[in-house]
Amino acid sequence: MDSVDPQSLSAGGARLWGGRFAGGPAEALARLSVSVQFDWRLAPYDLAASRAHARVLARAGLFTNDELGRTLAALDDLEAACAAGLFRPTVEDEDVHTALERGLLERLGALGGKLRAGRSRNDQVATDLRLYLRDRARGIAARLVELADALVEQAERHLDTPAPGMTHLQHAQPVTFGHQLLAHVHPLLRDLDRLRDWDARAAVCPLGSGALAGSSLPLDPVRVARELGFASAAPNSIDAVSDRDFVAEFLFAAAMTGVHLSRLGEEVVLWTSQEFGWVELDDSFATGSSIMPQKKNADIAELARGKSGRLIGALVTVLTMLKGLPLAYDRDMQEDKEPAFDAVDTLDVVLPALAGMISTMTVRVDRLAAAAPVGYTLATEVADWLVRRGVPFREAHDATGQLVALCASRDCRLSEVSDDDLRAISPHLEPEVREVLSVRSALAARTTPGSTGPKAVADQWGDVADKLTDWRDWAALPVVPR
Repeated sequence: MDSVDPQSLSAGGARLWGGRFAGGPAEALARLSVSVQFDWRLAPYDLAASRAHARVLARAGLFTNDELGRTLAALDDLEAACAAGLFRPTVEDEDVHTALERGLLERLGALGGKLRAGRSRNDQVATDLRLYLRDRARGIAARLVELADALVEQAERHLDTPAPGMTHLQHAQPVTFGHQLLAHVHPLLRDLDRLRDWDARAAVCPLGSGALAGSSLPLDPVRVARELGFASAAPNSIDAVSDRDFVAEFLFAAAMTGVHLSRLGEEVVLWTSQEFGWVELDDSFATGSSIMPQKKNADIAELARGKSGRLIGALVTVLTMLKGLPLAYDRDMQEDKEPAFDAVDTLDVVLPALAGMISTMTVRVDRLAAAAPVGYTLATEVADWLVRRGVPFREAHDATGQLVALCASRDCRLSEVSDDDLRAISPHLEPEVREVLSVRSALAARTTPGSTGPKAVADQWGDVADKLTDWRDWAALPVVPR
């Protein structure tokens, strides 16, 4: 159940707070106050919480067994009607809670109003939003795994494909392209770690806290928390309804993910350019130009860059909203949901598109291999060769720099310098240095864990693949028990 177009709302509805007021709200207030057009997506979670609340009221002796059975049946019927689009919020339903209570009243009459006992919209919305975000976090995790899988599959094909590694966007040292691709997987694994860490902190149930002071009714918040899949009940009722750390932290995780997707997108834009030409995108994951027939644009990668701004902005919005609020609940907190929903929706569309783009792209191995030694990327091999012969690195660095300068002045390769020129630069530069002046030897020399040598990259690939298997299992776990 996603957001609702305000124009689609029908007439009807009943406010939850009108008893003290002689008249209805002004139209300007109603227009500002209404949130059902976006918080309607919380309906399944509100209904799940209502089932748990009905059971706790029955255990407290406030519902008979018959009333409990009828209420649970009505909640099930209402959920089915919502899912089928047969029950929708109205223009007078202020929020999702109001709309669903109206649905219960339509089905149960006065009995539908008994469920409100012992809870407030303050603890309801805090519970619903936690349930929603915990549920959707697993969906995002599943999509992160899909993107990581696409990168891992491409990396497997290129465990020993040479490529130019860069710093400052300048050619630096040869790497394997598989190593470069896996370098984008590790940030995604950290994003997954953040989601799981966040989920552990978000697994605290506010239901039972009421408006801010708890309830005088004999409720059982611990049992409700357990029924709803939370690890614990909130230890402080004021904090329970005031806390939106879980929203801000979720948005930080989303923003950090957005940054990682943006960096991947930027590299794909470079790789597919005429200047690089390392990668060819599949036609199904690229676009053209309305005026230039020859164009093939990496729009998915560019949109990944652009949409990172929305994710960062959502985090800033919520932090700014929270920073000056007194305890407990304040209506400012209505502004927590749209940024959170937008972040979920943004990742839901960006991640599958990126995964499809990566999985279908063609890597141009010939272009990568040709570019790997360009820019004197083997210079470090010379310096390391000298170090292995006892030359202090400071001296080795200086001698290698002179060698590069000589080659640059003559527009030749490091290996093309004569023996006499080598000795003129440094008596330590012997002809045997040419043994290390190939991309393949440079890559083969990188054998330490985490380095770019083919064997080290293959080991890294296996480790990453194992971790992704564990993440698939976590992402598949249900959050909200029936």
